[in-house]
Amino acid sequence: MSILRTLAVASAIAVSAYITPPRAAAQSPSYATHGDATLAAFINEALEGNPRVRAALLETRAAESRTAQAATLPDPVLSFTQHMLGPQTRVGPQFSSVSVTQSLPWFGTLSDRRAIAAAAAAMQSESYQEQRAEVVRQVKLAYYDLAYFDEALRITGEEEQLLLHYEALARARYSQGFGQQQEVVKLQAGVTRVLNRRQELLRQRTDFEALLNVLADRPVNTPVPPVTIGELPAVALDDEQLHATGLGERPEVRSARLRIERDEHGVSLARRRYRPGLAVGVAWGNVLGRRDDPGRENPPPGNGRDTWSLTLGASLPVFRGSYDAGVREAAARVSAAEEAYRDAVNGVALAVRSTAFRIMTIEGQLALFERALLPQAEQALRATEEAYSGGVTGVLELLDSEEMLLNVRLGLARLRADYMKALAEMERAIGSPFPEEEGS
Repeated sequence: MSILRTLAVASAIAVSAYITPPRAAAQSPSYATHGDATLAAFINEALEGNPRVRAALLETRAAESRTAQAATLPDPVLSFTQHMLGPQTRVGPQFSSVSVTQSLPWFGTLSDRRAIAAAAAAMQSESYQEQRAEVVRQVKLAYYDLAYFDEALRITGEEEQLLLHYEALARARYSQGFGQQQEVVKLQAGVTRVLNRRQELLRQRTDFEALLNVLADRPVNTPVPPVTIGELPAVALDDEQLHATGLGERPEVRSARLRIERDEHGVSLARRRYRPGLAVGVAWGNVLGRRDDPGRENPPPGNGRDTWSLTLGASLPVFRGSYDAGVREAAARVSAAEEAYRDAVNGVALAVRSTAFRIMTIEGQLALFERALLPQAEQALRATEEAYSGGVTGVLELLDSEEMLLNVRLGLARLRADYMKALAEMERAIGSPFPEEEGS
């Protein structure tokens, strides 16, 4: 009883280990975090907990298990024959027989099947890597959008305080007889406008917070602390180098190459159908001793001796039209795989080119905002504040200058987030960390 219990426990452990989704194997990261520990934690959590990543990993394990199955011979066939009226022989009647037959595919068939299964498993492994890369991309995009909304909320909060300060100044001017009540009302409307914008920003932030939680397989309402973008990493954009990296590292390209390899083995396997399949068997026959009167009186030599026999067989590949069609099908699959590879290569070229141009464009816009637009908007607001305090200009000019500075600051925050998102898109395009981090 203890032996049965031990076997049952061992079986349960084995089954549990098989059906429990394993964690991702330790490997060097294929993504950059730019020293952002919070982002790195989100990515690690997503890669370990995201259901799509875990499902892809389990599919990879399943595909790897099919390789051993493909290289296995068919099960031998065991046959038992019981003679109702056994045939008579010189040494006695045959009573029953047992035979074992083993089918043997033509030489090289099993190796082709193994190669096809191995290539399919490698393709599934690339699909797993593709799913990981896509989840990393989605986490980064949501994370940097969240960073933008947090920065926008901070900016609009400061803008609200500034407008409240202007409102207090307008009230003081009105109480001293230098201003009009209409100025106070317009400034209050400006405060209301900023408050409305903050509410819209909060709504959008909630959406991206929920998305980030879903990607990491966390409760959708889990609070995410404010996110900030540090110093923007500098990048070197070499289209040829980036394209070469993408051809070597992007999972879709590697998977396309493996598909060609798999289908080429499929052509080889289809051609082997023209060859016969073999079969070998051995049989044992149970022979009873002679029971007739002559046999009892004078038993023959070897009376009741059992029989042994060896069987060799081969299938007859006569339906050549079917085999021809199979070869044409396999060849067409190779051609389709080659076209899919070309498409994957073109996809890398397109993604690298468009993303590189986007990065360069954002770099130019950032320089324009930081070196010209932002200083100009700040200077214009200071000049308008002084003019308003001196009664030279009105509240409308003050509100215009304030809104212009607000839009410039929000635009700069949006560009910073878009720059980091573009780096994430380039990383996905080439299948390698971008830009490369020190020590990686």
